[in-house]
Amino acid sequence: MADNPSPYPSSVARLVDEFAKLPGVGRRSAERLAFHCLSAPREEALALARAIHDARKNLRACSRCFHVAEGDLCPICADPGRDPGQICVMELPRDAIAMEKTGVYRGVYHILQGRLSPDGDVGPDNIRVRELLARLAGAREAGKPASEIIIATRPNVEGDATAEYLAAELRARFPESRVTRLARGLASGAEFEAVAPSSIIFALRGRRE
Repeated sequence: MADNPSPYPSSVARLVDEFAKLPGVGRRSAERLAFHCLSAPREEALALARAIHDARKNLRACSRCFHVAEGDLCPICADPGRDPGQICVMELPRDAIAMEKTGVYRGVYHILQGRLSPDGDVGPDNIRVRELLARLAGAREAGKPASEIIIATRPNVEGDATAEYLAAELRARFPESRVTRLARGLASGAEFEAVAPSSIIFALRGRRE
């Protein structure tokens, strides 16, 4: 028995398939997004395509913290008003963006670009741990050791394992720096971008060693 033919042309089916790959987007939502693009004015639809193209072309990892950047440094690392001695270690750029939305953190970041996952074969060499250690060592050699390193991995099993590993390494290698973790103001398994800013502020202000 032959498969049911697609109810729309192949180019539309491709568009639906691409939208359906986005996180949290089901098939019906993908269809709505696809047909919105098709019914929108041509320039509006092309502006979306250009924005995606330009973001992919222009964005890179900050050479210092691995946050998203358009130049060598991200806007946070390039801001002289930030405290370079206070470093918040987070898993992904979107976690740092959620932290920035609180408006209370004035330090800088280090983005691991992942987390430890023994089951998934992700070890310290697969995320930006080596770069974090080198960054801290370089700051100490320059006579400007970090005053505080805040470990702000996500509150789940893998995030906690990453935090425990980092805390042990950092305390052993950099005893001159205070190493803290966010307080338990975040629900277990929470995604930073889905958490209310007030909860992030509570977790930040109540951080512990």
